[in-house]
Amino acid sequence: AIAGARADLAEAIDRITAALRSGGRLFYIGAGTSGRLGVLDASECPPTFCTPPEMVQGIIAGGAAALVKSSEGLEDSSEGGVKAVDDYGITAADVLVGIAAGGTTPYVHGALAEARKRGAVGIFMACVPKDQVSIEVDVDIRLPVGPEILAGSTRLKSGTVTKMALNILSTGTMVRLGKVYGNRMIDVAVTNIKLHDRALRILMDLTSLSREASDALLTQSGQSVKLALAMHWTGQDLDSCDRLLLEHGGNLRSAIEA
Repeated sequence: AIAGARADLAEAIDRITAALRSGGRLFYIGAGTSGRLGVLDASECPPTFCTPPEMVQGIIAGGAAALVKSSEGLEDSSEGGVKAVDDYGITAADVLVGIAAGGTTPYVHGALAEARKRGAVGIFMACVPKDQVSIEVDVDIRLPVGPEILAGSTRLKSGTVTKMALNILSTGTMVRLGKVYGNRMIDVAVTNIKLHDRALRILMDLTSLSREASDALLTQSGQSVKLALAMHWTGQDLDSCDRLLLEHGGNLRSAIEA
């Protein structure tokens, strides 16, 4: 299913990247499992890529309470989707990814129609063929997985492939935004012991410095792996590297090759 959607996923990444580079935001919207998966992917972006919480947001029918208590009835309201778009102030600068495994959720259709009316990029993600459900959007991602082992339970194969596709969208976008070097998360937020250890291991692997030297460098950089690498590779101080990265849109590779 993922292989068949590669071209559409790539186009979606292009559009999301362009929007975020211009100061726009990425929203996921869905009901039930689809909504929870969107919230999950969005919530992982700040710790993984040090993004501001408003950059990638997940919207679920029923709000935060629906994350732990199912609110299936709310998915039938297209007006609810329209209201969500209005509540979050979605504009032409933003991207809205509507997630509906079965393809027909009125809440998602209503949200996408309203977002596109406002000029936002609309992306649809469903696990049914296009000839089964049609929709007017900018990018139409289909991930057909066939019948579920428990008939109609889209939290199974459909949920799994949807999570993979959302991971691809967010990770691919963050790679394009320069938040990854090779396969290392160089913008990781160093907020606990585990992530501090991860930051040190990234520095040790990429610079061949000792753990102690890496720790000292990380401290000098203000706990920023990206800045620590820039300082080590360019020999410049913190402020100079901060300006250098800013000049290159936060892209470390471009900055050190300048």
